[in-house]
Amino acid sequence: MKLNCVVVDDSSIQRMIIAKLVNNHPNLHLIGDFSNAIEAKSCMSVHSVDLIFLDIEMPVISGFDFLDGLKTKPQIIFITSKAEYALKAFDYDATDYLQKPIAVDRFNASVKRAIDLHLLKQDTKEEEGEHIFIKSNLKKLKIYTSRIKWIEAFGDYVRVVTEDDSHLVLSTMKSFENDLPKKKFVRVHKSYIINIDKVERFNSKFAEIGPTKIPLSRNKKEDLVKALSYA
Repeated sequence: MKLNCVVVDDSSIQRMIIAKLVNNHPNLHLIGDFSNAIEAKSCMSVHSVDLIFLDIEMPVISGFDFLDGLKTKPQIIFITSKAEYALKAFDYDATDYLQKPIAVDRFNASVKRAIDLHLLKQDTKEEEGEHIFIKSNLKKLKIYTSRIKWIEAFGDYVRVVTEDDSHLVLSTMKSFENDLPKKKFVRVHKSYIINIDKVERFNSKFAEIGPTKIPLSRNKKEDLVKALSYA
C-alpha cells in the first residue's frame, strides 16, 4: 500500500529535501512537488491525494489559507521552522507537525502515523462502503468497490483487479459495468473499465494506474476527462 503525496513549499531546497524523503519511503508515492498552493490545488483537482506535506509560511496563500479553500482535505503533515504554529496546526486536524530541519527518523515516525490513520479510516469506510458480490473459483466474494483498480475483458470472463488481488469472473463487460457505481467507474476501452480514483495521470492514449498503462479509446477520453472533473 502506498499513499499518494504532494509536497507544497516555496523553498526549492526544502521541496527537494522532502521529495527525496518521500521517494525513499516504500509506502509513499510522490504525485508532485509545488512552490505554491495554486499549483498544488490544480494538481489535486485531477489526482487523488492521500497526504500533503505542507509548509505554513508561503507568500500570497499560506498553508492555512490553502486548507481553508479545499472542499475535501487529505491528511496533512505541516512543515515549518517555527514552533509557535503547532497549536493552530492541530486545529486543522493535522496528522503531524514537523519542524525544519527534518530528521529522517522523525519523518518516518510521522509517515507511520499517517499510514495507521489511513488504514483505520479505510477499515471504517469499508464497513459501510459500497460493495458488490462476485463469484470466482466457485466462491462468492464480497468486494468493496473503493478497492477495485480496474476491470479487464478476459475472453468469456472479466478480470477484476483490486488493491490486494485479482479475480476471474464469468461475466460480460456490459453486465459487470451495470453493477458498478456510475460516478466512480468509466468504460475507457472496449476491454477496460477503470476506477477514476485510482488514475494517477493520463494522456491521449493511456491512463496510468500505478505502473500499469490502461489504453484509452479515442472516443472515450472525453468521458474520462468529464468524470475526473466531477470527482
